[in-house]
Amino acid sequence: MKAIRRFTVRPVLPEPLQPLSDLARNLRWSWHTETQQLFQAADPEGWRPADADPVRLLGAVSAGRLAELAADQQFLHRLTEVSEDLRAYLDGPRWYQDQLSEGAELPSAVAYFSPEFGVTAALPQYSGGLGILAGDHLKAASDLGVPLIGVGLLYRHGYFRQTLSRDGWQQEHYPVLDPNELPLTLLREADGTPSRVVLALPGGRSLYASVWQAQVGRVPLLLLDSDVEENAPGERDVTDRLYGGGSDHRLLQEMLLGIGGVRAVRTYCRLTGHAAPEVFHTNEGHAGFLGLERIRELIETGLGFDAALETVRAGAVFTTHTPVPAGIDRFESQLVARHFGDDGELPGVDVERILRLGTETYPGGEPGLFNMAVMGLRLAQRANGVSTLHGAVSREMFSGLWPGFDPAEVPITSVTNGVHAPTWVAPEVLRLGARKFGAERAESALAGAEVGSVQGARPGTPRRWDAVTAVPDREIWDLRRGLREQLVTEVRKRLYASWRRRGAGTAELGWIDGVLDPDVLTIGFARRVPSYKRLTLMLHDRERLRELLLHPTRPVQIVVAGKAHPADDGGKRLVQELVRFADDPRVRHRIVFLPDYGMGMAQKLYPGCDVWLNNPLRPLEACGTSGMKAALNGCLNLSVRDGWWDEWFEPDFGWAIPTADGSATDEERRDELEAHALYELLEDRVAPRFYDRNADDLPERWIEMVRRTLVTLGPKVLAGRMVREYVERLYAPAALARRALTPTAARELADWKAKIHAAWPRVGVDHVEALADAVVGGSAELGSTLALRVRIALGGLDPDDVEVQVVAGRVDSSDQIAEAQTFPLKPAGGHDLEDRWLYEGPLALDRTGPYGYTVRVLPAHPLLASGAELGLVAGPGEAVGTDTGTGAGMLLR
Repeated sequence: MKAIRRFTVRPVLPEPLQPLSDLARNLRWSWHTETQQLFQAADPEGWRPADADPVRLLGAVSAGRLAELAADQQFLHRLTEVSEDLRAYLDGPRWYQDQLSEGAELPSAVAYFSPEFGVTAALPQYSGGLGILAGDHLKAASDLGVPLIGVGLLYRHGYFRQTLSRDGWQQEHYPVLDPNELPLTLLREADGTPSRVVLALPGGRSLYASVWQAQVGRVPLLLLDSDVEENAPGERDVTDRLYGGGSDHRLLQEMLLGIGGVRAVRTYCRLTGHAAPEVFHTNEGHAGFLGLERIRELIETGLGFDAALETVRAGAVFTTHTPVPAGIDRFESQLVARHFGDDGELPGVDVERILRLGTETYPGGEPGLFNMAVMGLRLAQRANGVSTLHGAVSREMFSGLWPGFDPAEVPITSVTNGVHAPTWVAPEVLRLGARKFGAERAESALAGAEVGSVQGARPGTPRRWDAVTAVPDREIWDLRRGLREQLVTEVRKRLYASWRRRGAGTAELGWIDGVLDPDVLTIGFARRVPSYKRLTLMLHDRERLRELLLHPTRPVQIVVAGKAHPADDGGKRLVQELVRFADDPRVRHRIVFLPDYGMGMAQKLYPGCDVWLNNPLRPLEACGTSGMKAALNGCLNLSVRDGWWDEWFEPDFGWAIPTADGSATDEERRDELEAHALYELLEDRVAPRFYDRNADDLPERWIEMVRRTLVTLGPKVLAGRMVREYVERLYAPAALARRALTPTAARELADWKAKIHAAWPRVGVDHVEALADAVVGGSAELGSTLALRVRIALGGLDPDDVEVQVVAGRVDSSDQIAEAQTFPLKPAGGHDLEDRWLYEGPLALDRTGPYGYTVRVLPAHPLLASGAELGLVAGPGEAVGTDTGTGAGMLLR
């Protein structure tokens, strides 16, 4: 019989136990061991570490047990200690506050927008790496005291739960999530009524959303929920599930996230007194509409569109996470236009100006499509990729937005991702660290809250990691063996449950008791299943893989997990192919596929593996943080040099799979070559090193690699390091730029840019002379100097409006300059009747080999973040350089 109404009955905690409610609703418990242990003590039978949820646990504890706990003085003492620790964590100064006290100019607050957040399995609002990264960003910001406000959507069905059919086909399930049963609090007005965010829709309709708040340590996370009574059925479903529905549905989600998210932040700050954000950080293009809402706010204060745009850009940071155009959200321009203007949202903002922000105006672009990443870049003065290699790929991919500049000069930097160690490091590893060098020092090092120097790490990485060098080999090996044994137990339990859901009877499953071996080299592979991640590369030569799995003296075992997007049948076929291989009775004790990959599974999988495998098509992995999480537990990486591994690979940390991306254009041939390289590494290097034992039965060289991974790689991969870089390199400069743009300054900057654009067609390099005897017969001596004299047409601009540069460096056979260096030229006099200005300066010839130079003109203004910001550059005509014989291609020796 179906109930006609649903509601939640909350437990009533005895007065002495009231602090448990605060502990349960602050998600710091998800990475704080002592708080987790307290809840486990409250109900040892009900606490399941893999999918722990204190809110649900308290709702299930009997009244009798609560009465026992209220009278248990030992438990109450622990409760007091943990509660006081949380209070000190929330209120005390941390790294950010220390920086402020030392005079650093930092933003009063930062709003961080993301379509998904992976904070804990108890709040399933994530699908993969983007969400996990966002969750780790919030947690690290909390540990460092960064005044961040997270903004996302509350999906009533989350992403999806994955099971397998009998024949191995992925099946999706969408359980309904009740916010009242989650660690969330409804944001309410002073009179107790729920706060509402409202968006105008075409046809006079409205989209309402409530705002739920999750508390992630010190950081509030605001989640907008459209499942409210004021909405019609269609609008109620806007936040039904993550990455679901067609284009119109996705557009509404992204409008609610961006526009509604800004309104939610304003409401939250009004109600709580939280400082208003000076910086808005867009984590991928899904939230890009937030910039339009901020423009609307400023237009209402009297600014024009152009001045408002400059103000918004100054305080905005945009992070791109995809290295392929297909991974970017794009909408039909007509669909976007229909949702804005007088019959929709932002009625005071010109629709054509909105469309222009997302139009693909570059060569190869589709003018009829609205590109969310393009809009994100145009609305942010500062942008970054998520690894050094991804930064380079992004500069190439988006170079059309900055015509005339080489990709290396495109103003997209990189901040390599990191992971939140207290979330991902196994408790056993934490206990070993605490035992060896103290709990406080271990926690400080893992959180990245303490700065110093670590050999091979970036400046500002945590100290204390070198203490691992003092841990004896036997302790490290026993720890690794214990973690592997835990994984074996977890795998058997999950595999049994999976087979039962696939329809197998208990009598068929006795073989599961022999699945995996705690003394066998264990390889992990777990991630989303788009084709470029190549889930099935390991199956390229199945017989060879079987030989590896069943080797009589050096066997390997593999644990695989991953979800394909519900609409991706190709990805589902890859899952099925892997599952069918793993179902083979000959190898099923050595290779398993675990369905429903999520945070709970990952927290067992990373520590229990000896090797973490990653074999994407290079360079399509933007960062790939799963290997970072594994490394923090002493797991070695075996990976294609893509993402972060390209940046930080050393033989001490694992093995690099050779790639054929520069030679093999045929995809099948490339897979064949790289699979062969993978098998060779496993056969000849990985397995022998694991099984090569000394007289004490210890693999000395393997243990040393584990030690070096923890000591040298560990500090680099921390989310604390990542968030500090965002603060110092992006947030602080953005806040200063935003403060500099008073309304008057914003108008002046907008007018200046308009003047530059109008004059630029008449700007150019008219004449270049090299006044020196250094060049003789097309060559010159190393260390000599060319004195350059250049005539520049400024088209009515003043010299203060531009910078004139010499660009010089080695040249290739087609006279393209590589490894370019730039040198400024200075005005040397007034202008002639044709408005040509004289510039002069020296060019030191400091490199040997084929060498060349050119001259260019860039816009220059103190409020620009880079010379390439406007995408404008003027250079010489075709004949420049021929009159002196010193053009590009000059040979120096």
